[in-house]
Amino acid sequence: MTESIRVVIADDHAVLRESLVALLNSQPDIEVMGSASNGTQALEIVQRVHPDVLVLDLAMPSGDGFEVLRTLDRAGTRVASVILTGSESQQDYVQVVRLGARGLVLKGDDPVKLFAAIRTVADGELAFSDEVARGVLNAMAAEPQPAPTNLSRLSERERQISFLVARGYKNKDIAGELTISENTVKRHLQSIFSKTGARDRLELAVLALNEISTKAA
Repeated sequence: MTESIRVVIADDHAVLRESLVALLNSQPDIEVMGSASNGTQALEIVQRVHPDVLVLDLAMPSGDGFEVLRTLDRAGTRVASVILTGSESQQDYVQVVRLGARGLVLKGDDPVKLFAAIRTVADGELAFSDEVARGVLNAMAAEPQPAPTNLSRLSERERQISFLVARGYKNKDIAGELTISENTVKRHLQSIFSKTGARDRLELAVLALNEISTKAA
């Protein structure tokens, strides 16, 4: 039996927050470890229980979602964060991704999308709609990168995997495309992260997009 995904919820609307707790606890593979009504509480609970996933609202008192992500990043606390928001601002989306969020669900979406996003980020992958992912990746790839952005140290297979990650492929999709196992994909990704210095799939996707843009120029 697999372990449950340990989740913390942060949202300042009490009714929504308690509804989310009940909804998530109804899932056999998800366990809510705590809930917070503001940014300060969210940080305290995350540091205390070390969840797998943080479900985070952006507009909260005593430290909004942006500040929570910023504080976690500065502290080196790596927790997979799913933003649950009513905002439709592309600028907000780009900012939260820069600050470390790895998934985004709109408050008007079906709860099934939130369940799926939590499972996806807990598995180390990204949980953005195609439209949001394209906008965020293109915006980030257009920025000057402080680290070398070429993939010259990678093997041909590693380069193939990197470019598929940039196209939004998940491990299962990459395995099918290249006719290899998912475990082989994961081993290649570990090597890729080590060689490039990318911390996760999003940073790798940005590096790969920069490589593509450089060659096209």
